[in-house]
Amino acid sequence: MIERLAAVPALARRFPALAAMALGLVAAFAYPPLHLWSLGLAALAGFVWLIRSAPTWRSALGRGWCFGWAHLTLANNWIATAFTHQAQMPEFLGWLAVPLLCIYLAWYPAFAALAAHLLAKKRPLWAFGLMLAGAWIITEWLRGWVFTGYPWPPLGLMLLGGWDTPGAAMLLPFMGTYAFSGLTLLLAAVLLANGVVRHWLGVIVPLGAVAFAMHAPIRPAVTDSKLRYTLVQPYIPQSEINDGSKFEEQFDRLARLSAEGRNQSRIVLWPESGVPDYLEEGYPERYYIAMTAGADPVIARKRIGEVIGPQSTLLTGVVNLNIGTLPGGFNKGRPGAVSARNSVMAINGAGAIVGGYDKAHLVPYGEYLPMRPLLEPLGLSRLVAGSIDYLPGPGPRTVDLKQHGKAGVMICYEIVFSGAVADKANRPDYIFNPSNDGWFGWWGPPQHLAQARMRAIEEGLPVLRSTTTGISAVIDAKGVVREAIGTGKADKREGFVPKAKPPTLFGQLGHTLTLAWAALFLALGLVLPRVLALARARR
Repeated sequence: MIERLAAVPALARRFPALAAMALGLVAAFAYPPLHLWSLGLAALAGFVWLIRSAPTWRSALGRGWCFGWAHLTLANNWIATAFTHQAQMPEFLGWLAVPLLCIYLAWYPAFAALAAHLLAKKRPLWAFGLMLAGAWIITEWLRGWVFTGYPWPPLGLMLLGGWDTPGAAMLLPFMGTYAFSGLTLLLAAVLLANGVVRHWLGVIVPLGAVAFAMHAPIRPAVTDSKLRYTLVQPYIPQSEINDGSKFEEQFDRLARLSAEGRNQSRIVLWPESGVPDYLEEGYPERYYIAMTAGADPVIARKRIGEVIGPQSTLLTGVVNLNIGTLPGGFNKGRPGAVSARNSVMAINGAGAIVGGYDKAHLVPYGEYLPMRPLLEPLGLSRLVAGSIDYLPGPGPRTVDLKQHGKAGVMICYEIVFSGAVADKANRPDYIFNPSNDGWFGWWGPPQHLAQARMRAIEEGLPVLRSTTTGISAVIDAKGVVREAIGTGKADKREGFVPKAKPPTLFGQLGHTLTLAWAALFLALGLVLPRVLALARARR
């Protein structure tokens, strides 16, 4: 039956590795900012055919790896842009770093392809699709946590709808992101099977159903809380983030955008990298010298309190230091910063610290240098300025802001980790996701926003994103973008925080649900062909 697939060019049969890479590249066009999801599904159908037609397990493994390498390299091209915003290493290393990283990441699609080949090579195409989908769920889940994890981007991201609708991702509360990725691959296999076995209508009808789901607008219910917010995007270009001569100007910009409404009860949201000052007390005096408010963190916090007003609470990104005895250099034996924390502080109108959160899921090579004793002598360093590493916090925590609700906090990249964004024992009312997306060029910010939307849908929690350069947004619990500020502008948004939905099935079960879906797909792929064969034999 596979030979009847007339649309597959002869070159794909002769050069399957090149065909796999080409399909991987095309499938990456399905993600934001291009979001050509129908083209992505067609490429996935071609990928299913390539793995299904592989003559040996080695060829299936190799085709899966080639697809994954090309697919993830293009989808993650934004990483290379980060190298243009630092002076520690040559910029061209960015264009090497992405394909080198994907040499490793590509093994996850490769192992999914291998598993499907070994388990279902001789089974019907639909059963092969089930087995490949089940294996993909497991390998994408593994990619999300092995060696600290790197799940960007999940395959199901291509079926997230536009800003006004979740699209097919409305299934996320019942599946979770990784199971939804498996379903996306299964859909491509179904489209392929219908095209091979039946008629072109067998492709048009299910594709039309998906198209309807992708574009059907969600009518927003009146689900806003009574909690006011002021969300600020100050537009601090990456070239200015660490420029001390710009710090006062940056603060003035934040203050101007935040001042209106200071007599109301509200939460004010500033981005990661929003405050350059150290706001904790107890550091050696030399660390406070460059502060915009003078060498006193208490004065700095009171100035912030005056900006936001007496009834407000500010959530802002800051850098906090861990002070210890310095091990070497000019200051050996003196107290100083031995590590840092990428943090969010909650500050009230009186300038008091009323809560905080330390980022738990740090970015390798961005916030710490893995294997520092080995790599530092080779000239490698962190992309973020500074010589000390950041230390991770304890994981998802809910910050109780009393009249301003329970805030879950996920700093920047943390929002992409499905199942690890909310404290299940103390569920928040909303998630605050401050970020600095100025590193990531054209492709990164739209993908980052899209993954924040996926977290909102699967957890049933609104997400409020404040970024330095865009895209900032208010996302309701259905994944609909209620308000947004585009890239390259300083602006604010004000309103009422959308209400949370009741805990979703995924929010309650987490990745137990993910693995249950994987087991179901694998079991159906193994058992159903035998059941159907027995039924036919009894007729």
